[in-house]
Amino acid sequence: MDPNKKAALYFDEKCMWHSAGQYALTLPVGGWVQPPSGSGLAESPESKRRLKNLVDVSGLASHLEFRTAPMASEDDIRRIHTAEYLDRFKAVSDAGGGSLGDHAPCGPGTYEIAKLSAGLAQAALDAVLTGDIDRAYVLSRPPGHHALPDASMGFCFLANIAIAVESALARGLARKIAVVDWDVHHGNGTQSIFYGRDDVLTISIHQDLCFPPGYSGVDDRGEGAGLGFNVNVPLQPGGGHAEYLYAMETVVLPTLARFEPDLVVVASGLDANTVDPLARMQAHSETFREMTRMLLAEGDGRLVLVHEGGYSEAYVPFCGLPILEELAGVRTDVVDGELDFFRLQQPGERFQAFQRGLIDEMAAALGLTPVGVTVP
Repeated sequence: MDPNKKAALYFDEKCMWHSAGQYALTLPVGGWVQPPSGSGLAESPESKRRLKNLVDVSGLASHLEFRTAPMASEDDIRRIHTAEYLDRFKAVSDAGGGSLGDHAPCGPGTYEIAKLSAGLAQAALDAVLTGDIDRAYVLSRPPGHHALPDASMGFCFLANIAIAVESALARGLARKIAVVDWDVHHGNGTQSIFYGRDDVLTISIHQDLCFPPGYSGVDDRGEGAGLGFNVNVPLQPGGGHAEYLYAMETVVLPTLARFEPDLVVVASGLDANTVDPLARMQAHSETFREMTRMLLAEGDGRLVLVHEGGYSEAYVPFCGLPILEELAGVRTDVVDGELDFFRLQQPGERFQAFQRGLIDEMAAALGLTPVGVTVP
């Protein structure tokens, strides 16, 4: 990695002020659900703040440009979301909050904070596509990859990446953009928005049947002009480090090479980590480093990552820091103290062979040639 290349971290403390009331993980407090000591909601600001703090104290901050951005405009968000939904969202937010859909509680001011989260993603894409910077990480909340045009879902209110992608395409900054979603949950919102399009390739690597509950998606490949431009790679629970890299090498990278996008945008959920409370995939810090390295090696190395899920406050920072180290082209002195232990918990050869057989089947169905991979 060329250390002279410019990398930016987009962050705004106001994004951390989105609040959704009293929850215990995903359950509203009341009845048999005891109130937690803090806010309790799995999608809390702490995992993101701790990642930002680790960037600061590790010294990595001196190798990154820190940037903020204005809120996305009403015109930009209305390219993706219906007027009825946005009016309803703002009304609930202005009234102090409430439930906006399936696992989508919002609080006072969430509407404006969600617009800021989308604005940060939009600014990062613009900066990379215009050559102002080479790569960027957007550390924002609330997340966006479950948001539908007319509904909130899974802690997501506005489709941050989709808003940014559509804005860039509409202004002629790119002809084709690829979205790679490695959040452990399926990127159903992004998929639905671009399902009939051939100028946006959507790829989701996710835990099979996890969220939305019961969804796999292996046979969902787009429709109309978009047929063949949507790819789902469901992995079996417990798949671990080696299977993520195998899926990247066997399906994701060949699909990107065939599409030849002007830019790759990553929906960077860090909830595939082995101690996340909302999934069971057993990835670790080096998984995210290697996946980032793979994408940077493709094309001209221009890359934007937009933060999505990740609910282990203690471990998310150790998964996010390697990504940012790769973007900056430097290594800090930070050590993942759990890495050796997590490596011992990876699945054995028989499970790996089974999972790789499923991935090879997916690759063959997509017209890709399965390849053997030596995983670090």
